[in-house]
Parts: sequence; C-alpha cells; structure tokens
Amino acid sequence: MFKRFNMYRISILMFLMVGVGNVSAQVPEPFQGHDPDSVFTISYSDFDAILRTMVVDVGRSTRKVARTTQPKTGTRMKAKTSSGRATSSEGNRFYFEEFEENDEFQEALRLVRDSIEGIPEQMALENFSRNEQLAYWLNLYNVTVLDELVQMYPEKNLKKELVGRKSILDQKLLNVAGIELSLNDIQYKILAGNYENNPLIMYGLYQGNIGGPNIRKRAYTGESVYRSLQDNAEEFVNSNRGTYTRNGDFEVSTLYERNSQYFPNFNDDLKQHLMRFIEGPERTELKQTDRLYADIDDWDITDLYGTDREIGGSFSNSAAAMMDAVVAIQPDGAGGTVTTNASVAGSAYMAKTEVAPKFDPSVLDQLLTIKAKEDATRLLKEGRVTVEEMGTVPVNTDDNTTEQDDE
Repeated sequence: MFKRFNMYRISILMFLMVGVGNVSAQVPEPFQGHDPDSVFTISYSDFDAILRTMVVDVGRSTRKVARTTQPKTGTRMKAKTSSGRATSSEGNRFYFEEFEENDEFQEALRLVRDSIEGIPEQMALENFSRNEQLAYWLNLYNVTVLDELVQMYPEKNLKKELVGRKSILDQKLLNVAGIELSLNDIQYKILAGNYENNPLIMYGLYQGNIGGPNIRKRAYTGESVYRSLQDNAEEFVNSNRGTYTRNGDFEVSTLYERNSQYFPNFNDDLKQHLMRFIEGPERTELKQTDRLYADIDDWDITDLYGTDREIGGSFSNSAAAMMDAVVAIQPDGAGGTVTTNASVAGSAYMAKTEVAPKFDPSVLDQLLTIKAKEDATRLLKEGRVTVEEMGTVPVNTDDNTTEQDDE
C-alpha cells in the first residue's frame, strides 16, 4: 500500500510544531495563578440546558462501517451521513438544524457564550483551582465553537473553517479579562502552559466535525473534568474516528497529527498514549505495529440528519418522533451563590428529544425526517452563570494528580 506520508507533510508538521512551541511558551499573566485551596466553583446551568437538549449521544462505536441507506418508498430523501464511510455513524450530534434561521435560539447561545467569557471580569481566575479553571476554558472553547458554527450553518464540510488560512481557531474571537484570545491561544498557550502539555486535554476541545472529539451532553465541571476527559479519550480512541486497521496498516486520526506538539517523538509517544485507552483486537494490532499512519479524517459537521439531503415526496411517513416534554432550567438561588453576570441565558425551555443511545446507520433515513415542533420550543433570555461558594470544602480533587500521568 502506498504510504501517504511525504516530505511536504513533514515540512508542514515541522512548521506547525515550531509555531506551537512558540505560542505555548507564555501564559498571559491574568491566567497564570490559581488557588489550590479554593472553595469556589462555577455553575454552568444555562450551558447545560442547551447541551442536554440539543446534543444526541450516539453511544460508543461498534467499529462497524455504515451501510449506504436507501430512501423509503414515497420519498427521495437521502443523506451523505450514511454513505458507507467507517466514521459516518459515529460521534455525538448537535441539533444545528434547530438554530438555522432561529434568531431566538441563536441569541440565547450567544448570551451563554458572552456570560462564560465574562466570568473573569466578575472574579479573577486566580481565585479558582486548576481543575475549575480547566473546566472553564474547555466550556468557553466549546460554546464559542458552537456559536461560530451555528452562524455559518448549513456549511457542511468544516475543513477550511478549522485548518484553512482563515480558520476560526486562529481568529481573535474572544476577550477574556481584557486580553484578546483565539481558540488556539486557549489550547496552545493557556492549557499547554498550565497543564504541562497534557494530551488528555485535546479530547475536551470540540471542533464541530465528526472526525474530532465528542461534544458532551453536559458542561465540564471542576469536580469531574478529568473523568470526563478520560471518557472522551476512551470513546475516541476506540472508534473508527480515532484508530482503524486497513490493509495491514494501523491508521490514526489526523487529529493527532495536527496536535503533534503532544507527541514530540510522534510514532512512539502516540503509540504509548493510545495504549492507555485502546481495547479489543485493535490493542493487539497496535502492540504489533511499527508505524502509525495519520490518515483518518472526517470534516463533516456533527449535525443530526445532515445538510446534504435531497428532498422529494412527503414527511408524513416519518417513523421518528419529537417528544413534547419541556425542560426548564431555573437559576440556582441557593444560599452561598454569588451572581457573576445577570445578563445571560440560563433558563431554557426547549423541546426534549428522546433518541436511542445508539442509532444504527440503517435508520438514519428515518432520522432525516425528524421535524421539531417549533411551537413547543423556546429559549428564554434570562438566567444565571454563577460562582458558588461551597462552604469550607476545597473543590479541587485528586483527579488532577491521578490523570496527569498521561504523558
């Protein structure tokens, strides 16, 4: 088999590694300190409301290759999401479709983004533990990615948005504590500098494409951030998006190639990293392989039923249903809560969907016909992102010390 690892790619990788090494050398001063004995946590009830309602958890990969679905009799709907690719039925999905041309939903998401971005203006991050800070940066990164992608949806292929010359990851989209930041600044300056370039962190940075780490149904919290990252790592490594064997080659995601700063000796360091998580027959194959090939990618957006669809006929034959249940997240007004930003979207009333934890590729044509009941969905514009004082019990846990052995 032709090995797709040429000198051009090597030179590009060397350039990227040099660049990353430069930017990660200096954490901006407002984000350097932390309080290991902090009794403060950040509540993300508003972000949770959106994630719980709009994220569909498809479950762990079965390693099966999706079959090409055939449209039902009476409709000519079909989607590229079930095109026979090894990755096409993997990865959690987000209801981008529900935000398209929906000003209320878009405004609510933007308000949540703004409220999280503004937390350090209410209380400096140095007052929080490292775990709480890590959860903060992951949530800010992910809500920013969601907000940016919602605005450009129904853009289907995200490659140019993520790795092109005008990548959203490179743009100064944020202003935190008076400092303009890009998403890459968060990953390669702040997180790399404060967390010893721990590769586990990359699994918490959702980028909107199927070939990347999962978006979770809940926001990250300081208490469980490392357990959540571990879960995301296990899911990704044991999916066709992360690792795959083909024609005797052991292939890995191009995500690892783009994050090669975590693996200075790319082949050996990455192999050691993957051995922490990989299971099944792929574990034996990984042990026996001498070289890893970064050939797996899927740049399709993680929408639910795909934007590449051809419609003819009627929706009336849908076998899927949108539930009428309504979720309400109210501001937490319990004692000890300190409001950090009053102009945020925290209370959310949205239609709640019941989708099987794992959906088979053969029923993706049915998912294509899901139609939300617009009159049963509504995002309100008032709520709270809060900083909570948790008595005298420190919020930092042993997760940091137990999970930091990743390298």
